[in-house]
Amino acid sequence: MSTPQSGAEQSAEVERFRPTSGRFTGIVLLVSAFAVASLSVVQREHVIPEVGAAALFLGVVAWAVTLRPRISLVGDRLELRGAVDTVAIPLAGIEELAVRQVLAVRAGDRRYVSSALGRTRRQLMKAKAGAISLTASDPDTDPNSRVAAPNYAQYVEDRIRHRVDRARAAGGLTRGSTEQVALGSQVERSMAWPEIIGLAASAALFVALVVL
Repeated sequence: MSTPQSGAEQSAEVERFRPTSGRFTGIVLLVSAFAVASLSVVQREHVIPEVGAAALFLGVVAWAVTLRPRISLVGDRLELRGAVDTVAIPLAGIEELAVRQVLAVRAGDRRYVSSALGRTRRQLMKAKAGAISLTASDPDTDPNSRVAAPNYAQYVEDRIRHRVDRARAAGGLTRGSTEQVALGSQVERSMAWPEIIGLAASAALFVALVVL
């Protein structure tokens, strides 16, 4: 029999989830940008500096937009790491969440979106068809009915919902209550300064090379 977790143990819980899309494209763009930027330095007679600076800028964009976004459960908060910032939302303050083509979370009467988790249109259509099929048949009496295994996006959504429900119960909060909305507004946001500086510096370098 498992023993109840203490507050310290719960606050130390960390679950990090891999992004569901964009990784391959981001890696290809990043490697290509690095290769072109390197050639502009090594082969100056064949690749003009402006092209190298543009490739450097696109490489930073590729990293920030496709590779940096990630979703994590860290203690009593849901962390949504985006292109240029990270938002930490109190789990007990989350009012609603849904995974469509992106993850959408509502907390403190505000909506937060993460592109790190999503379903393809095919997966959405398949899930809708499965829901209709289950409604039309009774899986307890119909031997031909089968519940499809959840995909990774569904698994992550279930994990987040589980942690949200547990945090809400631990705090004695009612969904949609004034207390929950107030807690949901206590969102912490930190800026991704390396990415912001990289974007600004590479863009400034490109402009300077074009002007000069």
